[in-house]
Amino acid sequence: MARRRTTRVLALLPALALATAAAAGCAESTTAGGGTADGGVAVIEAGFLTTCTHMDYKPFQFHDQGKIVGFDVDLVDAIAKDMGLQQKIVDTPFEGIQSGEDLNTRRCDVAAAAMSITPAREENFDFSDPYFDATQALLVKKGQPIRSLGDLRGKKLGVQLSTTGETYANDNKDANGFEVVQFEDLPLSVTAVQTGQVDAAINDNSVLGDFVKNNPEVEITTEFTTGDQYGIGMATDNTALKDRVNAALKKLKDTGEYDKIYEKWFGKKPE
Repeated sequence: MARRRTTRVLALLPALALATAAAAGCAESTTAGGGTADGGVAVIEAGFLTTCTHMDYKPFQFHDQGKIVGFDVDLVDAIAKDMGLQQKIVDTPFEGIQSGEDLNTRRCDVAAAAMSITPAREENFDFSDPYFDATQALLVKKGQPIRSLGDLRGKKLGVQLSTTGETYANDNKDANGFEVVQFEDLPLSVTAVQTGQVDAAINDNSVLGDFVKNNPEVEITTEFTTGDQYGIGMATDNTALKDRVNAALKKLKDTGEYDKIYEKWFGKKPE
């Protein structure tokens, strides 16, 4: 996932965004006295399920005409509604999410950032049940003869800092003889492919697939089966919240609401 050095706090109601400034890079709590969801689960601010995420990672969370929108945004909106709450979004550097600092210091209740469940992250905080399957993909300029990591020998591969794509690239660079080039966020890494700064970029297949739709000069030439699954993060041992989020996720899937959200953003129902 992406990272940026400026922190923004946005309170997102389904159709109305409220903005509040926050200090860059801080992990200060945004609590306003605390409250409870339906069923008595504690949340850090009365009436809200506060969500840490990091923009822009289209189509999961991104800015559009002054609003924060996306698949993760709609999904957590629905979870919050099921809990009798409204979602409030905190746009924060990914380092604070991945390290667990934002969750374990109660800066937010949950973290939803198209974030793969990994053993390293599970050491820092707890995850919900998986809610999305992903894998890694390779983006190149159209027509370039790069269809595998082996084709990148002597070339540059762009990665987004602290993502599973970066891990995959580093794990395979010595065997395939390419240079890994870090970028702070998704837009910088895909722009680097367009401008020739790097020969290819690796990231989750869904976000690169969305980018290709509006940028015909690039293409995805291969995908790597990595078995990535996204989960919603919560503070370590916050079992009550974890159980409540998992119950809401199950209800959304059982009622077909999850499929509607998925189809809205990906043009098809999940397989």
